[in-house]
Amino acid sequence: MTERDLEIYLRDLLKDRKYLVAVDDVWQREAWESLERAFPGGKNGSRVIITTRKEDVAKRADNRGFVHKLRFLSQEESWDLFRRKLLDVRSMVPEMESLAKDMVEKCRGLPLAIVVLSGLLSHKKGLNEWQKVKDHLWKNIKEDKSIEISNILSLSYNDLSTALKQCFLYFGIFPEDKVVGADNIIRLWMAKGFIPRGEERMEDVAEGFLNELIRRSLVQVAYTFWERVTECRVHDLLHDLAIQKALEVNFFDIYDPKSHSISSLCIRHVIHSQGERSVFQHLYVLYLDMNVGNMSIDVPDAIGSLYHLKLLSLRGIRDVPSSIGNLKNLQTLVVNEGAYSCKLPRETADLINLRHIVARHTKPMVHISKLTSLQVVQNICCDQWKDVDPVDLVNLRELSMDDIKKSYSLNNISSLKNLSTLILSGEYGNSSPFPSLEFVNCCEKLQKLWLRGRIEKLPHLFSNSITMMLLENSVLTEDPMPILGMLPNLRNLDLVSAYEGKEIMCSDNNFSQLEFLILGDLEKLERWHLGTSAMPLIKGLGIYDCPNLKEIPERMKDVELLKRNYNKW
Repeated sequence: MTERDLEIYLRDLLKDRKYLVAVDDVWQREAWESLERAFPGGKNGSRVIITTRKEDVAKRADNRGFVHKLRFLSQEESWDLFRRKLLDVRSMVPEMESLAKDMVEKCRGLPLAIVVLSGLLSHKKGLNEWQKVKDHLWKNIKEDKSIEISNILSLSYNDLSTALKQCFLYFGIFPEDKVVGADNIIRLWMAKGFIPRGEERMEDVAEGFLNELIRRSLVQVAYTFWERVTECRVHDLLHDLAIQKALEVNFFDIYDPKSHSISSLCIRHVIHSQGERSVFQHLYVLYLDMNVGNMSIDVPDAIGSLYHLKLLSLRGIRDVPSSIGNLKNLQTLVVNEGAYSCKLPRETADLINLRHIVARHTKPMVHISKLTSLQVVQNICCDQWKDVDPVDLVNLRELSMDDIKKSYSLNNISSLKNLSTLILSGEYGNSSPFPSLEFVNCCEKLQKLWLRGRIEKLPHLFSNSITMMLLENSVLTEDPMPILGMLPNLRNLDLVSAYEGKEIMCSDNNFSQLEFLILGDLEKLERWHLGTSAMPLIKGLGIYDCPNLKEIPERMKDVELLKRNYNKW
């Protein structure tokens, strides 16, 4: 739709309704004046809220409106925020504290400036290093004796290693305010060669890089699950900084199909395009959406000529051509993630450097065992796994499998000696239970276990290495707590529609390491018995949709409440 058509459509949609609309981050008065035409003024109590950094935009938006100025943090609040974000407050001697208070005061109560400054100083050791930061900031101090936020952001960026600078700049290729999956950004960094190869797994190094950018407050956490960041974003001022610095060093160029402008100096090009045919010879990353309406179509054989590809993501695909076997450098293959099945050819087994495969495929993958570099296999159907001999998949760390039937044996999973994350899902809409789960006890390095589907009986023994567990739609008839409470390293436990009994019993000395517990959709649960010495380390509790639970144990009433977040992992 054209902008004008959208305007008319929205106006017609709202004209007979009472509405509340929030328009975030308006920078120009003209932008609001354009949007305003789409909102009918029926005098029926409707309201529009605008957020902006520019006071003149707020004042000129509507002379009948109310302008609310967000106040800056007080000096006390600013110092408290700085200390909370500092990685090691105890190492701050009085002289360092005095320096820090001077710098925090000059941040004028701006939270972003304060947290980025704290992240920067967290990586500076000793009084001399902190003094150098202050001296640098004081050179550029404004006439009103405040620090310009751009100077703090630039100084923090300049303090990064070369590899971290590249990783940070790469956030600039995404649209402003875009929430980015942690797995996605890690795979992109690997494909672009930002992650050095060494003894440590590239995925672990990349995750360490992401966490350091978060510690420095250059990247914000949008979502976490099981102690791991799963989604992140960058503040729009830092997004602007990433683009500015990237253009200065020709790090990337964003191709605009309207103007057909592109720099020949840049070594990376970003195409935000729909339907535009633009081909570059040496592609390392390709996201290709072939969706036409609700139809899926085939990928052209020419995909196999992109020999340099390291990451290939396909959407709306029915069949993947056999020419994909030519992509010997491919590290990540994603096909129809979260959608319908596709056909992967036998030649997929020729992708000797493939580390991540995310695809629901309909043909058997008996040759998957040849892919000895595999680290992650997601969305595989049990039909495609049951005949696999995984003994050579020595590097596989994460396995996610769907459509499991009771008639299938999962015992071959125990051959995956380095498996750390296992997600198993039963057939959708089918009440058939899982097959035997006794094999789980043989997975010696398993840390995270998610079982989604009916379980007739829990195994009496789980691997002692398990630290995180989620049981969902398990419909257990026996109390699972006596078995789960014996796991010596379990820190996170989520039970969601997992148990149909009226009581749970957590005996003395059980759950010795448990920190976070979620009980959700346990409709028949009435009583929770908690031993005096059970769960001594608990610090987070979530209880949702347990309508018959009469009371929680007294000791749990002061524990911090958790949000319900298991659905987005």
